[in-house]
Amino acid sequence: MTISPFFRNLRTAYQAEIDDLAFDSDGRNVLAQRLKQRRKELSFLISMLELSPEMVAVVLNKAFTYKLPGAMEHVLRHEADDLPEWDSVADTVVIAPWAEELVVQILQQPQGAWFMTLAAALEYLYGRPQRQSGAAHDTHQDDAHDGNEDGSHNDTDASDNSDDTENHSGRRNNPSDDPNDEDDSDDVRSLEDSGADWMAEQGFDRKD
Repeated sequence: MTISPFFRNLRTAYQAEIDDLAFDSDGRNVLAQRLKQRRKELSFLISMLELSPEMVAVVLNKAFTYKLPGAMEHVLRHEADDLPEWDSVADTVVIAPWAEELVVQILQQPQGAWFMTLAAALEYLYGRPQRQSGAAHDTHQDDAHDGNEDGSHNDTDASDNSDDTENHSGRRNNPSDDPNDEDDSDDVRSLEDSGADWMAEQGFDRKD
């Protein structure tokens, strides 16, 4: 999978933001509490949609379920100034009920639709199963959710990783699979093809 420099850098910033929120001075995992507080501060944070999108995107952590993962993989190829329209991307995701009011508030902003496309793709990238292949490998070494729990996805304890992977991206990641296995390659091609078809339907050139 190809990831644009924009999303590579943004994912690093997003990971740092999550890490910063995750633990208190005593080493206790307080991510859920801090994300809840961050969501209450959205009215203030919303002014940073363009300047520091990763600081705002965390309010939508685990807010998305992906009906067409291939669409997200193609969104991730784009730079900030040519992202697909949110109206088309919205059809490929399901918003968790707890996040619906947040999304309404975001979409009231001039750049709200642009940000929603960004946030959906960024959260997909952050939660994407590891694949030991190509350019994706160096960006997904630490895709565990660091104990993020907020009810819209499965908990991220190690024992639940396979279920969370299935719900989050629509595909189950089997740790025992050989990443070079032919069946896995077929799955990747199928995912990319479905995303390319979706992009073509939106009027974009196919990026093969």
